[in-house]
Amino acid sequence: MSKPGLLETPQPPTPKVRVVVATREDRAGFLAGTATGRSLSLPHRPLHPVVEIYLQERNHEGLPAIYNRTIEASRTDPAVLVFLHDDFHLCDSYWAEQAVASLADFQLVGLAGNRRRLPNQPSWASIDAKQTRDRAENLSGMVGYGKGFPPVSAGFYGPSRQEVKLLDGLMLIVHSDTLIAHDLRFDERFDFHFYDMDICRQAEAKGLRMGTWPISVIHESSGAAGLASEGWKAGYRAYLEKWGD
Repeated sequence: MSKPGLLETPQPPTPKVRVVVATREDRAGFLAGTATGRSLSLPHRPLHPVVEIYLQERNHEGLPAIYNRTIEASRTDPAVLVFLHDDFHLCDSYWAEQAVASLADFQLVGLAGNRRRLPNQPSWASIDAKQTRDRAENLSGMVGYGKGFPPVSAGFYGPSRQEVKLLDGLMLIVHSDTLIAHDLRFDERFDFHFYDMDICRQAEAKGLRMGTWPISVIHESSGAAGLASEGWKAGYRAYLEKWGD
């Protein structure tokens, strides 16, 4: 109850948080057998009032096609969208609140990124096709790696809450209204590689502010294995053909 003489400030409605994730499992297998599914189904979660899961089961599509369908569906049902891989331990019980809070500072948010972008850069953390790591002063964020807690290793890239040019796509946070207002979509020529680099290039061209945010996670894959694959090489060629550098 408010005290006499004090005016209550109307509080904005709590935004809905919609987790968008694709998996090769069915729904039961996802919830019971994947790191992300187990994290989202823990009994004490969600603490955030409204968290939804948009799950693409038994998936063999590229991620951009799935992500774009979710964006279109959000035209009449807006939400904070959290695009997430399915091999992800969410160690932060307040991850949804952190996701919402991050959008007060930035319009597109990730866990790790690079404060600069160089010509022909093949990933957010590397500066050349040999995967040479960029200097520490240009990197931001932190991601744990391993099959559970504690992580086997921790990628501390640099201070978080930094404005960046490129973001790691393992977790991307954005309000659906932002994407729709700026006519921003994931490019479906990129399936599982370079969609994150591309969306950041698009966001930069449209003047969106991108940044990193501290959310405690453990990723079961470092992503390094895919760097030698034919799919990654094809994605890199397509990325350079589109952007020219």
